[in-house]
Amino acid sequence: MRSAITAAATLSALFMAACASSPPPANPQPLATDGVYSEEVDTFNQAETAEAVADFFGVTSEAAATTVERIFADQGRPVGYIAGQEASGAIGVGLRYGQGYLTLKTGGAQEVYWQGPSLGFDVGGDASRVFILVYNLPPDPNYIYRRYPGVEGSAYLVGGMSVKYLSADGVTLAPIRSGAGLRLGANVGYLVISPEKRINPF
Repeated sequence: MRSAITAAATLSALFMAACASSPPPANPQPLATDGVYSEEVDTFNQAETAEAVADFFGVTSEAAATTVERIFADQGRPVGYIAGQEASGAIGVGLRYGQGYLTLKTGGAQEVYWQGPSLGFDVGGDASRVFILVYNLPPDPNYIYRRYPGVEGSAYLVGGMSVKYLSADGVTLAPIRSGAGLRLGANVGYLVISPEKRINPF
């Protein structure tokens, strides 16, 4: 019991420190006054996004459209998406690891990895397919590589899928998950997107 409390306290301290700042990009892009990147980029519309989600998860177009409609109402049109899979588990303190491909509306795809811890009252594990909508990413796709804290109160279930927003330095991610043991739970955490597989979740 004492070791679990100590681990939770340590992870909590690391989480707070991580949320205070995220690593700066190699080539910062200009921000508009509303926090959105000022340079215009191509985006996916709602219909093609719903179709991509339906194809990826193998769900009905109606279920995908319901989920995408909610996200579009909150965030608007994404500049790209990451399609992949992940595994996670928790007993209060949890870990999550994933792998997928970043696809931008402007074309091209590159492999990305993500990992991160969570704290909370949820217990269990899951293996999920994940479709992450990407917002406000500058033309340089390498800007995706950073730490993304979760947005408080943004987790919800819609259309049989879970959604939770994460945001850092003007870039927002909207992971859509469908799989066994969805862990919305009462947890907080962050994801680190990286160009290579990492064991260290921090």
